[in-house]
Amino acid sequence: MLSGVTPIRVKKRPEPFDDPEWLFELKHDGFRAVAYVDGPRTRLISRNRHRFDEFEPLAFAIERDLAPSKAVLDGEIVCLDGEGRSKFNELMARRASPFFYAFDLLWLNGHDLRELPLVERKAELRKLVPGQGSRLLFVDHVDQRGVALFEEVCRLDLEGIVAKRRRGLYRDGTRWLKIKNSDYSQAEGRGELFDRRLSQKSRPGARSGEKD
Repeated sequence: MLSGVTPIRVKKRPEPFDDPEWLFELKHDGFRAVAYVDGPRTRLISRNRHRFDEFEPLAFAIERDLAPSKAVLDGEIVCLDGEGRSKFNELMARRASPFFYAFDLLWLNGHDLRELPLVERKAELRKLVPGQGSRLLFVDHVDQRGVALFEEVCRLDLEGIVAKRRRGLYRDGTRWLKIKNSDYSQAEGRGELFDRRLSQKSRPGARSGEKD
């Protein structure tokens, strides 16, 4: 089993763009996590390598839905409303059952996939993720047309988009780009929410730096 993964960092970019060499995904509003799916040892680890102990039921659900496969997934722990939109305050307050939105597959059944192009890793991930009824979800993407996706994201009051090179490898030095919706309603009061959480000796995942 692959271990000690350092998730690819996400760099801010002010404006969306179109480019045939890039793909574009929704930016889901939650906690970045790497899922190590290894039978009863399945665990969710934050970007700063804290174990998300309180999300163990979600880890167990992922293990159950992928069994007997063993895998390492990069993704986001989220809570969702009835229309599938991320609800960060629900996640922070632990008021709803979380899901894991997987956007990359790094290792599968003994095979290290990090040297494969992103589009090939995502194709394998799409085949791996179950259908309806699972708490493990697949992050789809659009090719080339980042501007149109960003405009739709803003219309729907979502957090933003992430741009990734289609043939990018998963290695140190790789950077993805995030373009955030400056009018995103759930961003209001976010700083105060984190400060209050930290003052109460927050659980792993609410620490500064856990969220891209």
